[in-house]
Amino acid sequence: MDDPIADAEALIAAGNAQQAAADLRARLAAGRGGALARITLVKALLASGETDAALEEARQAVALNPDVPQVITALGEGLLQKENLPLAIAEFQRALRLDPEYAPARLLAGRAWLQAGEADKALEYFEALEPSGERDAMIARAHSIKTAHRSDPGYVRHLFDQFAVDYDQRMTGPLSYAAPQILAALADLVMPGREHISVLDLGCGTGLAGQAFHARAARMDGVDLSPAMIAKARARNIYDTLVVADLESALVAQGDAYDLILAADTLVYLGDLRSLFGHVARRLAPDGYFLFTTEKAGQGYELGPKRRWRHSEAYLREMAAAAGLNVAGMMDAAPRTEAGQPVPGLAVALHRA
Repeated sequence: MDDPIADAEALIAAGNAQQAAADLRARLAAGRGGALARITLVKALLASGETDAALEEARQAVALNPDVPQVITALGEGLLQKENLPLAIAEFQRALRLDPEYAPARLLAGRAWLQAGEADKALEYFEALEPSGERDAMIARAHSIKTAHRSDPGYVRHLFDQFAVDYDQRMTGPLSYAAPQILAALADLVMPGREHISVLDLGCGTGLAGQAFHARAARMDGVDLSPAMIAKARARNIYDTLVVADLESALVAQGDAYDLILAADTLVYLGDLRSLFGHVARRLAPDGYFLFTTEKAGQGYELGPKRRWRHSEAYLREMAAAAGLNVAGMMDAAPRTEAGQPVPGLAVALHRA
């Protein structure tokens, strides 16, 4: 007897997901398919890259089968492929409330938390599963995140995608964010009169630092990990180009040199700065400057209780020297407040002679 679900899964495995989707759609249109056919159709659409169509089918399947963990998990998988991590995680958790032993939902929930850089939360899900190659590889990845000397890019992206909606109001209001103004004042001290310059804004966020430096710039480019923050920055209409990328990847890429590179409240997501400073030095034009804020450590670098990295003055001087950059200015500053108290920090200007 023919098994249309097995046939569709074989087509997906053979790389012919579009044919599988067409066959399943025809079957469902003829009224000859149930929840399993709809789940397999979602898988076929995801495999063929039709994520929006997969989500539409998954939502219809959930509407028809609201208490079936497998159907809910299929919706979560579509949301995960769309990189909507909060909603994906919510669907996996809903499936697990219906069936706490449903391993696919548990594995996908752990994968979503891992993609968000939340290693401890991911491990809670993985460690409850039976050993497998996929599960063990993701456990290893989670432990590598926990021991890394920088915040995981997935964590940073997820964090700021969540904050993007009201980021400016939150930062300039309760957190008294002042890093852009502090760096603008530092620029007045170390590079007075420099105008019509090329500027790269690392971790540009919604463009608060770019706004503070826009009047000095003949050209301004921005880089940030968060697509939602980049969308907010684009709406300011002050950047020539905006790129969604990791800072170091963007610096390593081929491109023009800059007269000024900014990192306002950005280095708090990096612990070890050696490679970053080296990349910055290579992208600075002669007589160029690197201006940044960071939170203050007693020695070396350390991860604070808010998962923000801190750096000592001695460490910053050591890394600058290693990169061939001179310290043009370094002063105590409070880039933001926390619970109403100023956060001890540093504002630093490095110079490429």
